[in-house]
Amino acid sequence: MPPVPDAVSKQELLDAIWPGVFVADGALKVCIREIRRALGDDARTPRIIETAHRRGYRLMASVTEVTAPSPRATATAAHEPVAVRYAHSGDVNIAYQVLGDGPTDLVFVMGWVSHLEYYWREPSFSRFLRRLASFSRLILFDKRGTGLSDPVTEMPTLEQRMDDVRAVLDAVESRRAVLLGVSEGGPMCALFAATYPNRTEALVMIGTYARRTRAADYPWAPTDEEREAFCREMLDRWGGPVGIEDRAPTMANDPTFREWWASYLRMGASPAAAVALTRMNAQIDIRHVLPTVRVPTLVLHRAGDRCLRVEEGRFVASLVPDARFVELSGSDHLPFVGDQEAILREIEEFVGQSRIHNHSHRMLATVLCATSRAREGRRDVAPIEAVRTLVSAAAVRFGGGTVQCEGDHVFSVFDGPARAIRCGCAIGVAARESNMPIRVGLHTGECDLVAGVARGLVADIATRVADLARPGEVLVSRTVVDLVAGSYLHFTDRGSHRLAEGMHQWRVFAVRHDAGDVGDTTGAAAPATRRH
Repeated sequence: MPPVPDAVSKQELLDAIWPGVFVADGALKVCIREIRRALGDDARTPRIIETAHRRGYRLMASVTEVTAPSPRATATAAHEPVAVRYAHSGDVNIAYQVLGDGPTDLVFVMGWVSHLEYYWREPSFSRFLRRLASFSRLILFDKRGTGLSDPVTEMPTLEQRMDDVRAVLDAVESRRAVLLGVSEGGPMCALFAATYPNRTEALVMIGTYARRTRAADYPWAPTDEEREAFCREMLDRWGGPVGIEDRAPTMANDPTFREWWASYLRMGASPAAAVALTRMNAQIDIRHVLPTVRVPTLVLHRAGDRCLRVEEGRFVASLVPDARFVELSGSDHLPFVGDQEAILREIEEFVGQSRIHNHSHRMLATVLCATSRAREGRRDVAPIEAVRTLVSAAAVRFGGGTVQCEGDHVFSVFDGPARAIRCGCAIGVAARESNMPIRVGLHTGECDLVAGVARGLVADIATRVADLARPGEVLVSRTVVDLVAGSYLHFTDRGSHRLAEGMHQWRVFAVRHDAGDVGDTTGAAAPATRRH
């Protein structure tokens, strides 16, 4: 093809901007797009930069030379700090930042520990975040107990982290957002998307997992012994670049990066907090949740990821309806290390195609069922209106939804299983004080909500669980237990039961509680060893 007069080829631009570095064409396109945006130029009717298709770019405007700013002034402008603000999530203050003005709100959820200000001290991380902000309004936050957010006495549960996301979304007046979860941030984002589909535009998970410890049907995760060995390593080596060899192997020998990573971890959490968070993460299991995610979903995973194996990402994608799985080359777990452009390109394309509004009534919810119906051989019952009054009072206290009676069963719906459990415990305490033989059952699953009332299989299973309970007892399905990791609730195995026709047997558990366990509505409880 003949050259275009005054056009500069793509290769010339690549050589001038990134000399000696291999960079894909997509990076150049992003730069040109951002320059056009800053200049108010339209690619369809250009006034300043014209694209010569498959050849390069041509400058159409006249140029006037001006005095260049000093290197110091340029560096200051390029690294202008992003303001930190705070959202109130209950009694906890959550630190957050917002940058970019794209058409889509994008919430970035970092795994493990985080520190907003230290994000920007590593150039590769800063580039990654600013690139996300080039096509979105990017929302960042520190989880409670980490970084600049309030310290807490116990590490947050997935349920509390969802509360924090909602608090930040409300603070920035965001009705719907794309959730982007890295590593351990993935399960929380998936749970949020399933629970609040009408506030979730789409879901992106990078280097994520469904559970954090090995099981017979999940052979890729570390064993309990291996996780405990890592906890001991943290206690012994915190203050140094712990875990860098698995999380950023291509930068593990870079002194500057090692120093930044060590500082980032130190500022993100104390040694004890990091261990508590790691042990809590080890209890996460969202295999039952993933099939209930009904928003557009993208799962990205590097083939050689040493921290979380690529089979885990593939497994996650296989459980989410219509999810797209992309396997990328590389061995780094941290998405901003290595070929970040490949990841960013996939995210930008996906976000641009995923502006689909979801008005479905289907969502992930925990259904509480209370009954005084006598078990076989017993005659002790309580009037249904008395049960309803008791359940209504407890539901208001713990954030439950509409209370509905069907026969001799009373139902309420919760958006978090820990809150539902504590409501059940409060009902049990009040029932014992009133000498009423009330039994409570809970199950979490996807259900139709009509006027705040659950319909379908989830309510049926909750009913069956309640019928299995003893008077004054709170029974929960295994799904509920798996979703309250880190809540310090106690459970006693009550064996396996068939909870619905045509389904396999499920294990149920009795909640071990006393009046102290239901003292507040925030999900906090006294520290204790949690048993499954």
